[in-house]
Amino acid sequence: MKKDQGSIEKVKLLINNPLFVRMVTEKGKEKMRFVIRKKFSEYNEEDIIVACHIVNSMKDAEKMLSLRKHKIWENIEKESFSEEKVAFSSSVIGDCFRAIGKIKHAIVVVLAGILIGGYFFKDDILITLNNNTPVVVNNIEVGKNKATLTLGNGLEVILENGANFQAENLSSNGKEIVYNTRGQENATEIEFNYLTVPRGGQYFVKLSDGTQVRLNSESQLKYPVSFINGETREVELVYGEAYFDVSPGNVHNGAKFKVYNKSQEVEVLGTKFNIKAYKDEPNVYTTLIEGKIIINTLANKQVLAPNEQSILNVFNSEMEIVEVDIKGEIAWVNGDFVFQGKTLKDIMKVLSRWYNVSIEFQNKEIEKYKFNGELSKSQDLEEILLLIKNTNFISNYEIKEKTIILK
Repeated sequence: MKKDQGSIEKVKLLINNPLFVRMVTEKGKEKMRFVIRKKFSEYNEEDIIVACHIVNSMKDAEKMLSLRKHKIWENIEKESFSEEKVAFSSSVIGDCFRAIGKIKHAIVVVLAGILIGGYFFKDDILITLNNNTPVVVNNIEVGKNKATLTLGNGLEVILENGANFQAENLSSNGKEIVYNTRGQENATEIEFNYLTVPRGGQYFVKLSDGTQVRLNSESQLKYPVSFINGETREVELVYGEAYFDVSPGNVHNGAKFKVYNKSQEVEVLGTKFNIKAYKDEPNVYTTLIEGKIIINTLANKQVLAPNEQSILNVFNSEMEIVEVDIKGEIAWVNGDFVFQGKTLKDIMKVLSRWYNVSIEFQNKEIEKYKFNGELSKSQDLEEILLLIKNTNFISNYEIKEKTIILK
């Protein structure tokens, strides 16, 4: 049945109504039908059904894009829910009306447009990056594998792609550094190395006990060249962020593994976890992926279960335990950025480390705008800035050498 323009406008009003969108996405189908019909009784049932299909189609599209690791930003939010907006292009609404009996086909039409590139929805317009989008030439590089290794004698070695390094007890191919297990059983003295990853870098290290550590941008790890057999294995995350996959104690004569950093000690037996302890942040975040860890501070002792995160305030030693979405917390390990309800200020702080840039907010109000989305760490920063600009939540941006100014 062909729909008139009046029906199309009513559907557009529904899917741009934040309360309607929330009710459709948060409630079960059976409960949703009754509640929505009652709440939006001024709309006829057919218009409500079509609007529900469109909102749910977008949720299906988001899931498919996430599985394909498409680089997207979605569901832009402001601090107040009353200011949130979800929009859809009128042409797609028309397609949905014409294909109401085959709504799945309409989803394919929607995806065809989205898969071209990153997208946002604003004022009934599907916004994507295309070949006509101007890209400013700049000297901002995507982050890469690079680090500085400081040996026990103070010698510094630059590690980067294409540069091999070999020593008696270690080797590096420019992407990672691996320590030999040979001689571990006979070690009687501890010699420490430092691995320092600058802004715009990342690096992987396999310690002599088999523990694997991935360091994020602007991070430093202190660790022994060899551990003493049977004694507690100790390393220090001096600052920054690191993901640990610890070799279990039962293969090291029961030796525990401890990670020290700002105001806390993390004790493990064999597990996977992430610690974020940047110098310019007031909190230390410890997230457990699997296994078990014990966090000790001067004031607290907490045991974390998988999917839990401790948030330690380094100034007053107060600690909070919360449940988190693991995907977002360790996305950086897999080469992605995943932001879930993060403010633009927090997002730009993450991007500034990876792209080694400074961020300035000319308009302080936009710092608090919240976003959800997924991006690739291999994307050019200019692409990301253009996507943010196309939301119209910022009026413009400017690149001055290595400084990004958001307006």
